[in-house]
Parts: sequence; structure tokens; C-alpha cells
Amino acid sequence: MTELSAVKAALKTQAIETPSWAYGNSGTRFKVFAQPGVPRDPFEKLDDAAQVHAFTGVAPTVALHIPWDRVEGSDGYTNLAKYAEERGLKLGAINSNTFQDDDYRLGSVCHPDAVVRRKAVDHLLECVDIMDATGSNDLKLWFADGTNYPGQDDIRERQDRLAEALAAVYARLGDDQRMLLEYKFFEPAFYTTDVPDWGTAYAHCLKLGPKAQVVVDTGHHAPGTNIEFIVATLLREGKLGAFDFNSRFYADDDLMVGSADPFQLFRIMYEVIRGGGFVPEVAFMLDQCHNIEAKIPAIIRSVMNVQEATAKALLVDTDALGAAQRSGDVLAANAVLMDAYNTDVRPLLAEVRGEMGLDGDPIAAYARSGWASKIAAERVGGAQAGWGA
Repeated sequence: MTELSAVKAALKTQAIETPSWAYGNSGTRFKVFAQPGVPRDPFEKLDDAAQVHAFTGVAPTVALHIPWDRVEGSDGYTNLAKYAEERGLKLGAINSNTFQDDDYRLGSVCHPDAVVRRKAVDHLLECVDIMDATGSNDLKLWFADGTNYPGQDDIRERQDRLAEALAAVYARLGDDQRMLLEYKFFEPAFYTTDVPDWGTAYAHCLKLGPKAQVVVDTGHHAPGTNIEFIVATLLREGKLGAFDFNSRFYADDDLMVGSADPFQLFRIMYEVIRGGGFVPEVAFMLDQCHNIEAKIPAIIRSVMNVQEATAKALLVDTDALGAAQRSGDVLAANAVLMDAYNTDVRPLLAEVRGEMGLDGDPIAAYARSGWASKIAAERVGGAQAGWGA
């Protein structure tokens, strides 16, 4: 039997990183939907992130995206880190952007033109400089590089260019810094994608060394992919560095984590715990866009969804499961997992929050706080943070 005291203790140590871009305006490829009170700069994004952490107690870090979160001045990023600290936060992963410049039409680090590749690598090195200024440990890389047509470029040469760029950035990392390489099996490239799957990311990270690890974005897989198998394998190899949590129904929908398939999230979290991945070295990050729903409550709900899946995974009776597996009792083994999944963990989590000095219902507590009305009234004028479509 699982000791509830141990489950509660583990839940109190959980940390879920929220993405700065989730607080800004976002939309589909056709329309960006503006909301009242949306942040106008990275500092206001941190103000909103502080609300999420205040009501959940487990969202202490915020990922930045450059240039979306660029701040000016020689002390700009140092000041941003200090601003975060004053609000009980730290700055987390620095995310690069090599997909929104006209020069990257044919790729960035894999582009056939060495001048464009140099521009892309310089941006990645700039992101490491920002890590130095903010105290961030993780550089997160996702490349939109690929081709649309057979014969458009040499597939093998593009892998060589990618390896060369990654090696240059890897050499720049500090002792306590690491590179997190993300993959995506298609979009925007439709014939070949240069980092299309976990195997490609793993191969590059393995060659680079221990400071390079793989990011598993739960929305970046073909339908039917067994993501928990990927998680188990990467943990076994010591190469799982982080998650980007979200949900999808079709492709990379970036919906609230656990909204499409909460059972899948539970299965993933079970493998995380089973494989020793419930540790600070594996970053649990959200990567979501809240287009039609209110942003802060949606992020709070996403954090809660991860907590619920984690609580259920921690409740799995591993002794009973192991015994059933060793005896070949298929139904009994499946029943052990399903018993844990079907447990209503909301009262347990409310109790955990109470012991942490928090309201048992973060969504209701946020609604009562008046923060939504406050920012809608105060954040008038100026350019709202967000991305164009």
C-alpha cells in the first residue's frame, strides 16, 4: 500500500514552470484574439505568473522567449531577474526563436547559406548570454527547419549543419547550464523536418555530451504514438531533460494539458515516477496558448491537471503491480493502474494545499482575488504582449 504521507510530501515538492507567452495574446494562424488586461511587457507577465504561483504554490519559475521577452539596457535582464525574485519567482528556461525572421525561410541553423546559419547561431549564443544575466540554467531549442519538397536540399548535409551549430552552442554553455533539444514531427516543414522525433534529438544530444538533453513536448507526436514509452526510454538512458506539457486533438494544438487525454498524462507521470524522473533535473514546463479562455485561470487549471495526474501516479500500488506483472496476471496488473487512475485525488490535493497555507480551490481563490478586474482596468494603452498571425 502507498503511504499517503509520502504522497503528500512528494506533491509539496513539485515544481511546474509556466511560459511567459501563455500570458500574452495568442491565436490561430488566422487571428489573434485580444483579451483585456493582457501584459504589455515581460514585467507584467511576471506579475501574472506570480498570481499563478501564489494560488497553486508549485509554479515558482517562468520560461522566457527571446525576442518576445527582450528587455533593453545593459542591466535589463538582471533587473528582470530581480523583479521576478521580488515576486517569489525565478526565471527558468530561455527559449530561442529562429523561425520568425524572413532570413529563415529555408531554415536557420540548417540553412544552405552559411551567412544565415551564422545569424541563427549568434542568436542562440545571445540566449546563453541572457542565461548568464538571469541565472537561468536551461537553453531550450526548437527549430522549424526542414524542407517542403523532395530534392529541395540535401537531407544529410542539413544534419551536418545542425550538428555543427549545436556543437558551437554547447561549447559556450557554463558548468551549470544545459541545452534542451525539442523535436516536432512536422510543421512548418512538410517533406522533411530536421529534428522530427525523439530519436533524432537523442542522437544529437548523445554526441554532444551530458549537458545536452531531450525535451518531450506532449503535442509533438503522430497520432497513436506511445509517449510514455519515449519517456521511459529517455529516463533509462539519462537523457530526459524536460517536458513541454500541453494537449492536442489533431496536431500541435497547444491546448491545456490533460484536457484531451487525461489518462495519457497519468500514464506519462507514472513512467516519470517509475523511472526516477520526479526530480528537479527533469523540468516540468507548460507550453500552451490560451486563445479563447481566460489566461491566468487556464494556466492555474493546467497546473492543477498536472498535480492531479501526479497524485494518481504516486498512488499506484507498485508492490501489487510488480507481483501481478511477475505472475503474468494481465488483468490484475491493469486493475492496479486503473484503481489509481480512478481515484478522486481532489480532496487529497485540497488537503495538501491547506497544509501549504493555500486555499484548497485555486481557481475559486483566484476569482475572489479581483486580479482580473484590476489588470483589465490598469493595463490600458501601449502594445499588448503577444505574437502575430
